[in-house]
Amino acid sequence: MSKPEIVLMGVNHKTAPVEIREKLALKEEETPPLKLFSGLECCREVVFLSTCNRVEIVACGQDAASMQGVRELWFERAGISGEDAGRCVYTHQGSSAVRHLFRVASSLDSMIVGEPQILGQLKDAYRQASEYGTSGPILNRLFHRAFSVAKRIRTETRIASQAVSISYAAVELARKIFGDFKGKNALLIGAGEMAELAAQHLKANGVTGLVVANRTLERAVELARNLGGTAVSLNELDDELVRADIVISSTGAPGLVVTANQVRGIMRPRRHRLLFFIDIAVPRDIDPEVNSIENCFLYDIDELKEVVEENRAEREKEARKAERMVDEEVIKFLSWMDSLDIVPVIRQLMARGEEVRRQELEKSGRHFADLSGKQRKALDALTKSIVSKLLHHPVTTIKQCRGMENGDEIVAAACRLFDLDMELEDRSGRMSPGGVKRVTRDSDA
Repeated sequence: MSKPEIVLMGVNHKTAPVEIREKLALKEEETPPLKLFSGLECCREVVFLSTCNRVEIVACGQDAASMQGVRELWFERAGISGEDAGRCVYTHQGSSAVRHLFRVASSLDSMIVGEPQILGQLKDAYRQASEYGTSGPILNRLFHRAFSVAKRIRTETRIASQAVSISYAAVELARKIFGDFKGKNALLIGAGEMAELAAQHLKANGVTGLVVANRTLERAVELARNLGGTAVSLNELDDELVRADIVISSTGAPGLVVTANQVRGIMRPRRHRLLFFIDIAVPRDIDPEVNSIENCFLYDIDELKEVVEENRAEREKEARKAERMVDEEVIKFLSWMDSLDIVPVIRQLMARGEEVRRQELEKSGRHFADLSGKQRKALDALTKSIVSKLLHHPVTTIKQCRGMENGDEIVAAACRLFDLDMELEDRSGRMSPGGVKRVTRDSDA
């Protein structure tokens, strides 16, 4: 009686360049990856995950050695030699595979620890496998546990609460000042990449209005269209500063674009409303003296980097807590895996007891013909209780076999003592964990 083995093979941003990841994603294949791998006799269940940063196959087979066919077919269809793939493909099996998947779901293995996108991508991959019929009892349980682990880590740690990018750190600082972005207006000066990302974060977090001011109006129009805002020239900067609540500047200008005197001049028309500046340019766009003006807050790129480093350290601290939670959940899942060959034995044993009870009641039916309905119910409850008490110790002993050195021998002995059948494979040869196929014996005929 062979136990199912979970195997995970893959590449990610740390082990393989993008040109290798692209090939292993099998994007150009006419045959969908799930259909390709599920056609292998050794591959009972399979889920295929493909993102910009990783490509992984999670499969369940008879044993790790039999899964070599999946690996060879994958490399062949990707057009990669075993030697080339061997340098960048990692393989995990058993507890290592479970731990890796839980870490991926919890974004502990991501380029940015704590990012939320990978969980959604993993759910999409599992959904496709479910729809295609390649995810069975083992992987169903595995992936649902992975999703549960990820949720627990996000709930019980602060792994995703600290900004670890310059653009997002800028938005988090703005949130501390304004609290809520509803009704706030943002002004983007220049078209730098980090400033654009910060503007995207602001829009995603509810900023009402967005204006792009650039030396080249054509570029301002293009960027404003992408961000869902409006474009102006730098000549209109003073008017836009009056209306803005948040200013993000990232130009390539050799000198200051916004001066302290300029800001002092617009504070009265603004009625001294709070004004938050984010200067991501090098050299700086905004006069450092702006920070000394009442109701004005200015952060430059060095200050943002300090925030990012502090947050990264905090996130790493939270990641250590998350790793401990992953270890706990791996132990729980492996305990369930160990029980797969025990549960069918217990179910058969209980079914055998119920079968004997029912047969004996039927044989003695003429002796109970005069019993009332209430008396029949009492007799039924009594006989069930007797069977339950007789089987209690054998069932408890079988449960305690899990993880014992001679556990398999005890389970086998129980099967012989109670004349149980342990046929764990259906006609297709695929395992049916948690269920047994009843084999009719001559004595039952």
